[in-house]
Amino acid sequence: MSDFQPILTEHIHQKECHTLSFYKSVGGYSALEKVLAMSADDVIELVKASNLRGRGGAGFPAGVKWSFIPQDGEKPKYLINNADESEPGTFKDRLLINKTPHQILEGMIVASYAIGCNTAFIYIRGEFFKEYQLLEKVVAEAYEENLLGKGILGSDYDLDVVIHRGAGAYICGEETGLIESLEGKRGWPRIKPPFPAIEGYLKCPTVVNNVETLSNLPHIINRGPEWFKSIGPEKGPGPKLFCVSGNVNRPGVFEEPMGIPLKDLIFDLAGGIKDGNELKAVFPGGSSSAILTAEEALSVNMDFDSLAEINTMLGSAGVIVMDEKVDMVQACLNIARFYAHESCGQCTPCREGTAWLSKILSRIASGDGNSNDIDMILEITDNIGGLIDFSKGSFGKTICPFGEAVAWPVRSFVEKFENDFRQYISQEESVA
Repeated sequence: MSDFQPILTEHIHQKECHTLSFYKSVGGYSALEKVLAMSADDVIELVKASNLRGRGGAGFPAGVKWSFIPQDGEKPKYLINNADESEPGTFKDRLLINKTPHQILEGMIVASYAIGCNTAFIYIRGEFFKEYQLLEKVVAEAYEENLLGKGILGSDYDLDVVIHRGAGAYICGEETGLIESLEGKRGWPRIKPPFPAIEGYLKCPTVVNNVETLSNLPHIINRGPEWFKSIGPEKGPGPKLFCVSGNVNRPGVFEEPMGIPLKDLIFDLAGGIKDGNELKAVFPGGSSSAILTAEEALSVNMDFDSLAEINTMLGSAGVIVMDEKVDMVQACLNIARFYAHESCGQCTPCREGTAWLSKILSRIASGDGNSNDIDMILEITDNIGGLIDFSKGSFGKTICPFGEAVAWPVRSFVEKFENDFRQYISQEESVA
């Protein structure tokens, strides 16, 4: 891995790297020219052959998702670029928007062409105001250069891109909640099926792809699927952006091959644990992933399958590092409060369960807990998101994955660091 050179972030330290002139100077939009000479089916097959898996959290193969779009019928088809980056510990998409927006836009045009879409959306997190303004300029530049609009680059393909700002709801990062929001409704996730590829935006076939997923497409077109598959594990290859934050010396976004050891991310790239402290725990995929002990973190690779084998997930690749001084009860309470606040309230297990978890953990943290609270937390997390067993492949008890997003981290905190919770409870019971 030492000879790996960044691909998605290769030019981010260059002056004016966000501009159209710079992007073209390093080969930008050459992939689009190739795609316009191909059939849509050939583009889909090429992306399927690359094994590109979605970088937004679910890890579903991008080309396979595109192939679900029906090619007959009179309904228009839509592409949505999910730039609603709200997962705690995740900041990779924001970097790409700020530094390589035309790379993202080229990927959007490629994907739109492949699925037969003539109107695409960028759904951007409302707090990203500076990024929104930048994207407005980027899209305007693309129209001026005939990269968007009618007859793109002299072809018979038309595409319009619309930017839509979210309103600060975590749940709208879920694709069907996002679609509901885009339609002007409350961001309540939909029951699936039907899946968005069949009935999405305005009940029309729709593909939702993440910013990082789309950014890979120009490189796959230019260099080929075999090149892409040569990077990282075969079942989930390619370059990957990892966000490392928490108790490390050099937090940041690091582009490495999929499958890099988590140990290397923490101790080499991020400079090790701050102040020389010991590693205690790690979230490998944002706060919605099951937490890892230090022992687990030091022996796992950062790819979809390796993490699933130990009952957690790559998710958004938001690596949150905690050292020995972190109070695990307070950290767990912080996570629970976040999800209780962000629950959309549609599903009873999630609406009621997240509030109960927050209350029980608050009680424990304030010194009023009792020995029954541990069992109650485990029961509630089971009722919301099911047990954490990736070998079974089926989990949640709610409409969308939000139930697992709160149940898995809270349950893993309690199961793996039970003594930390027991200490709070035993102190109170001994006083009583």
